[in-house]
Amino acid sequence: MSADGSLERLKRDGRIVVVGASLAGLRAAETMREKGFTGSLTMIGDEPYEPYDRPPLSKQVLLGKATADHTALPRRRGIDAKWRLGVAATGLDMAARRVRLADGDEVEYDRLLIATGVRARPWPNEEEAALEGVFVLRTRDDAAALEHSLAAGPRRVLVIGAGFTGSEIASACRERGLPVTVAELGAAPLVGALGGVIGEVAAEMHREHGVDLRTGVMVTGLEGDPAGRVRAAHLSDGATVEADVVIVSLGAQRNTEWLAGSGLGAGPRGIACDAGCRAFNIWGIVTDDIYVAGDVARSPHALFGYQFLSLEHWGNAVAQAETAAHNMLSEGMDRRPHVWVPAFWSSQFGVNIKSVGVPSMGTEILISQGSRAERRFTGVYGYQGRVIGAVTFDQSRWLPFYQHLIETTTPFPPPFTTVDRRPEGHKALPADFPDPSVPTHGPTITLSGYSPADQTMTFTPARH
Repeated sequence: MSADGSLERLKRDGRIVVVGASLAGLRAAETMREKGFTGSLTMIGDEPYEPYDRPPLSKQVLLGKATADHTALPRRRGIDAKWRLGVAATGLDMAARRVRLADGDEVEYDRLLIATGVRARPWPNEEEAALEGVFVLRTRDDAAALEHSLAAGPRRVLVIGAGFTGSEIASACRERGLPVTVAELGAAPLVGALGGVIGEVAAEMHREHGVDLRTGVMVTGLEGDPAGRVRAAHLSDGATVEADVVIVSLGAQRNTEWLAGSGLGAGPRGIACDAGCRAFNIWGIVTDDIYVAGDVARSPHALFGYQFLSLEHWGNAVAQAETAAHNMLSEGMDRRPHVWVPAFWSSQFGVNIKSVGVPSMGTEILISQGSRAERRFTGVYGYQGRVIGAVTFDQSRWLPFYQHLIETTTPFPPPFTTVDRRPEGHKALPADFPDPSVPTHGPTITLSGYSPADQTMTFTPARH
């Protein structure tokens, strides 16, 4: 639908379908209604629940301070939608503008928003993954089952992967008084997201709180007892860890498989879209009727060298959903770009960790305020002579200041002396991120430039 009244017809009588009953999907739907869309709105989700909040699952729910069924997202307004819950989307016909569902039904659209997000990466050995006591943590049901198991008082918990989620799980286990071992392939927890300098601080926090932290090792196999319950894990250094609860925290996989063969630019790295959230097809041509938002999207960001970024962030999902919804109901010059600066937070071992920008792009880090030894500091990341990111440990009041430095491409190191700079803040250090070819657990920002493996195309010469 184009200009000359067709946009008004879309707003009045159009059919909008949202695939992904998620945070991004809900906030987009609310925004569309706020902007005057009165047509039909269909929300499709593979889980049987209306949208709920995921961050509490690895925090309050695992501590028994909240139940998984009380994590529903608050509504900003009614959306008057037709809900298709518990039924996954299985295909997309771009030419006919139809979404195929697992129950054999098809839903037609004039505009489509894809907000299918990510899922937890499972343990690769299916037989071992099926052992009783082996968990992942992503969904409401995951959290409820895991909390029930932790409340039963296991002899030892093993967490595989020390990214943000794995570290939060370990923290919750220790707060509950449970013995916990963490196995991480990288040199330290959080190293993939924040680098080795901060990873050393995270490792100290784990060990000071009684975590049996094993770094530089892989779990090579899980062992079950005759009843089919997990009882031990074998590590690459030859060690064996006895555990009756194992949580696999190996990062996320983007939910794009259902789009295979559709002609949309989707693959393991996500769905490519422009800065206005319009999806690309496999030829790199932007579509006008398909939009993307949330964890499954990857879009270019002007502040970060137009790198395609995939952002697994709560705030990004909301901001991108609002932008996508606005642009779905706008024409030409009225559309706006999604330029939200990445921001992330985590709470573990009594410390609030927050970041802005893209720390994982940084090659240097300067501890500009506070002290790592006191677990209260600010680290500023530099890349090619400019400030690219910042992280705070219990100093979040400074984040807006550093966000401004990122947005204004301030030189690195910052050309000023802060009030609370300690001796360690006079010199920048190598940020010490691991070799990207070595998998670590938990970067929440992925620099996802084009990968030829994302889409295989066959070119057939025209016959004359």
